[in-house]
Amino acid sequence: MKKYIFLITALCTISFANAQIGSIIKNAKKKATDKTNTAIDKTIDNAGTKKSNDAAAKDTVSKAVVNNTPDEKTPAENAAQEPVAAPLKTYANYDFVPGAKIIFEDNFTEDQDGEFPSHWDLINGQGVLNKREDGEAFYLTDGNYVRVTPLMKKKKYLGKEFTVEFDTYLTEAAYAVRIHLNDSTHQDLIAIQTNSGGVDCSFQPERSLSGSLPEDLKSNNYLNKWHHYALAYKNGQLKVYCDATRVLVIPNCGAEPDVVEFAGIGSVDAPIIIKNIRIAEGAGMNMLGKKFTDTKIITHGINFDVNKAIIKPESMGTLNGIVQILKDNPEIKFEVGGHTDSDGDDASNLKLSQQRADAVKAQLITMGVDAARLTAKGYGETKPIADNNTFDGKANNRRVEFVKL
Repeated sequence: MKKYIFLITALCTISFANAQIGSIIKNAKKKATDKTNTAIDKTIDNAGTKKSNDAAAKDTVSKAVVNNTPDEKTPAENAAQEPVAAPLKTYANYDFVPGAKIIFEDNFTEDQDGEFPSHWDLINGQGVLNKREDGEAFYLTDGNYVRVTPLMKKKKYLGKEFTVEFDTYLTEAAYAVRIHLNDSTHQDLIAIQTNSGGVDCSFQPERSLSGSLPEDLKSNNYLNKWHHYALAYKNGQLKVYCDATRVLVIPNCGAEPDVVEFAGIGSVDAPIIIKNIRIAEGAGMNMLGKKFTDTKIITHGINFDVNKAIIKPESMGTLNGIVQILKDNPEIKFEVGGHTDSDGDDASNLKLSQQRADAVKAQLITMGVDAARLTAKGYGETKPIADNNTFDGKANNRRVEFVKL
């Protein structure tokens, strides 16, 4: 009997030690984000998500990558499971390109599930982070209106040219998100209301315009899905995009905003849901039809799934611009360079950056670029262009460069 007791005790000790080691490794790489869904998520699923969708979402969560280790598969193997070219075809005419310098970006990987995100300020109402499908999302849970805004060092940070991007998810029971472009005292200058039919925008002086979504995106086709919104403001002109469609153009807003707010009518039963927020200086690359003489192009508009080499559809604005440059300058050859921030293991970052460079090269080839004009190289975290100790610095170091050969 003593032998059995000794054996059981030894096995328990080994198991506990292994668990502790595994926990230390995970915490060194990243905060854990795989907590059980909160009551808020359950309420939303009851209100607006069918059981089949709920099961699929839970399956997605169970398979999500939640640390800094990249997918072990090659880009080709990833592409076989999640094709790059097919979903990007609908973005063939997409022309949105984010600003050249990122001043704020948050996908909530540094924050704890169930808490208010650390890089945000609450103006009114209530908000909380909660897991939604493949990662954390910001739930605006109480207020009429609930208002949140990024925490920034400057009171006025937008300037005359800027872009704003975010993803949002709307259930049947919820109100859609509003985006406010305000002055530094948070007085409304430009208010953009999203909904399942289109976009409404009110602006100075006492005017409003609206734009409709395409028929295949309206109403029930819009609900219970993630949608990507992009705003481009340049010298008073504002363009608003939803997924692959430019929904609204305002030639003259009559205002020069200073800050960004996200707002609306939120409740615990039917919250407003947003994620992947990015604000950048500048209103995009505009080199089409010109002779290319620069040594390289630094882009922040080619984005990927977290810790994977799967290109997100909203990257097509930048990719379309690169393709046009290559068409206008047939003598040019480019090295596609992948770069990461310093988070995570050096070797893993190097491997992931190579996979992403390969994926971009492969996508450009599918868009008609001669493979002989492109090479691909991953640099990992070895060539930072900003401070990896700052929030916005890391965002700027995550990039794809096209270096003229």
